[in-house]
Amino acid sequence: MNLDVMLDDLEELVTCESFSADHTAVARSAGVVGDQGRGRLGAPPETIVIDGVTHLRWTFGTPRVLLVGHHDTVWPVGTLRELPWSLVDGIARGPGVFDMKAGLVQMFHALAALPSPEGVRLLITGDEEVGSTSSRALIEESARGCAATFVLEASAGGGALKTARKGTSDYRVTVHGKAAHAGLEPERGANAGIELAHQILALGAMGSGGTTVTPTVLSGGTTANTVPALARVAVDVRASSVAEQGRVDGLVRALVPRLPGTRLEVSGGPNRPPLEESSSARLFELACRIAKDLGMEPLRRVAVGGASDGNFTAGAGCPTLDGLGAVGDGAHAVHEHVVVAEMPGRTRLLAGLIGAVLAGDTGTAAEAAVQVAASAGGTAAPSGGFRARPRETAPAEDGG
Repeated sequence: MNLDVMLDDLEELVTCESFSADHTAVARSAGVVGDQGRGRLGAPPETIVIDGVTHLRWTFGTPRVLLVGHHDTVWPVGTLRELPWSLVDGIARGPGVFDMKAGLVQMFHALAALPSPEGVRLLITGDEEVGSTSSRALIEESARGCAATFVLEASAGGGALKTARKGTSDYRVTVHGKAAHAGLEPERGANAGIELAHQILALGAMGSGGTTVTPTVLSGGTTANTVPALARVAVDVRASSVAEQGRVDGLVRALVPRLPGTRLEVSGGPNRPPLEESSSARLFELACRIAKDLGMEPLRRVAVGGASDGNFTAGAGCPTLDGLGAVGDGAHAVHEHVVVAEMPGRTRLLAGLIGAVLAGDTGTAAEAAVQVAASAGGTAAPSGGFRARPRETAPAEDGG
């Protein structure tokens, strides 16, 4: 792999800001990502706008492998002035460099290294950081029928792959009570705040083992001398299995009020299904075999509490391996960075995985994929008319 070319591509993506809540910035970023992908893959993307959010998809033939990433970030437009792109002592910095623009660069270069993209689909969404509200159905539809999904989210500590992610559920529990003067006749009211306290204790007791049920944002009341007639709490739930997610859902919906004169309203529910170990186990074994043959350090795996679009692909029934993107640290933090020396090796690993799945994931297929990955380099033009083309230079957008 040609690291200099990869770093040029990475700088181009990082210096085009793409805050999830700014749909204009996301659309501008989609243009830059799409042009870069066109240059590397020799084909333009399908541009899909849903609820104002711009997503990109490339499909080559009948897809058997899905590559998933996102180009939106958590960083508001203007952050680049405070946290500018930099490359010092082998460390790349800038908003979104680790989560997950380096993963997009690795995705493009891995596919460009193969003799043909036939059988591969790439999906790059624009709202992952805000829950993939507009893209969920697109992700699930893109995954159905594929033999494997590889998610280019950033790796865990030390480059570990993410073989399990907890499913997420989000609820809002609202208590309706009755207002009264807090000094003159509090007994004529029904205190929604006290009732909410009972419900928060009940919610906190629903966690078990690795399942967490966490009351978060609280609100209630109007003035200091009025019995509150309304109070509410947001609830974050993380569960490692569909069964656990369902158990908690049943408990939340079965909540009952404790105080006379109050009533409860529960909204929300499961948001992302869990990515269970069973979905990733075979793909992780394949990755370990390919990494060993490439002379890489032994791969590690971790289960994490955070969710990604890999939860949706696994929930759609597609075997999914996550965390194949950049090695570094600091997602969503000011110390966000990428260890650039790791980028070529991770890209070869991804190329080997794609090739092995397309060839049938046999021992021979994996060996052939490793040969392709090991020989892949920079912007060399593979045979068969599929050329990884140098990108056209253009001024980087900074959104500011």
